[in-house]
Amino acid sequence: MIRLVVLFGGQSAEHEVSCVTAASVLDAVDRGRYDVVPIGITPEGRWVQAGDAMGVLASGAKALLPSGAEVDPLPAVLPAAGGVDQTVVLPLLHGPMGEDGTVQGLLELAGVPYVGTGVLGSALAMDKAKAKEVCDRAGIPGPRWLARRDGLVEDDLDRTVGDALGWPVFVKPANMGSSVGVSKVKVPDDLAAAIALALEYDEWVLIEEAVTAREIECAVLGNLSPRASVMGEIVPKAEFYDYDDKYSGDGAELRIPAPIPAEVSDAARALAVRAFEAVRAEGFARVDFFYEEDGRGLLLNEVNTIPGFTPYSMYPQLWAATGLAYADLIDELVRLAIERHERRGARRGRPRPQLGTS
Repeated sequence: MIRLVVLFGGQSAEHEVSCVTAASVLDAVDRGRYDVVPIGITPEGRWVQAGDAMGVLASGAKALLPSGAEVDPLPAVLPAAGGVDQTVVLPLLHGPMGEDGTVQGLLELAGVPYVGTGVLGSALAMDKAKAKEVCDRAGIPGPRWLARRDGLVEDDLDRTVGDALGWPVFVKPANMGSSVGVSKVKVPDDLAAAIALALEYDEWVLIEEAVTAREIECAVLGNLSPRASVMGEIVPKAEFYDYDDKYSGDGAELRIPAPIPAEVSDAARALAVRAFEAVRAEGFARVDFFYEEDGRGLLLNEVNTIPGFTPYSMYPQLWAATGLAYADLIDELVRLAIERHERRGARRGRPRPQLGTS
């Protein structure tokens, strides 16, 4: 039997989203195949046993982690004896201090398999500005953008933005997800306030041209040979795809499969795999695009290395439409985690060359 440590909550502004995601996974996982151990991270950073997680999480998205017996992070994820053949950690942590390589580094030190992208890919994909640099270098088309660091924002930035990007623009924290801290800025006078809001969440801010386009997404799954799902389209009910649109049951409309030409779908799926590989993603990721039908075509928005698994989330729905049911998707993610761990471990275990030998 596999001991599956479901790690959720976290210290970022996306704590509640993580809890909702965990509730869905805990409800669907096959208890006959897995010894499921929920471990929660409180907003204050305490790791707690969350054996009663289902009851608490069922109360809704606003429920934060309960108090519980505090556990040490490393022992909490180490393999347990007694009928358990393997321990695998499933991190369901969104945003900084969970999706950005920090927890992944801890799990590498612990020497246990974990689902999803490794340290480098997680950190890179989390930082929207650096990810855009890498994808631009790889020749993957995307919207025009600028980035600035807190304390290094010039007084005439509104003029620079107008010249380089035009108006309106989107202002985002570079390291955040779920549209937290995002503003649409239509006129130069509103830029400073939007930057101030974004800087509440991260010391780097991304400023991106506002693209008038359809929003389509692809789910990618795999390690050495990643494969892409059918495409889905998001039709926001708000002015843009904001937090409420993503996580309320009465939010954006999801169209699966996306009603786009077959050649566009094929191109998007191929581009999604290229972006997945460019940022060194592994296991799973959702790749988001803008589609300018009468303009530049497909433009990469971002790669999300821990996509949501809520009942309203695109990622599991895309794989269900492709032929992989929710429970089977979890099984495949666990398998990929073990495969990568064994592959990487084989290299770590190679004997070191002796000094003075070639």
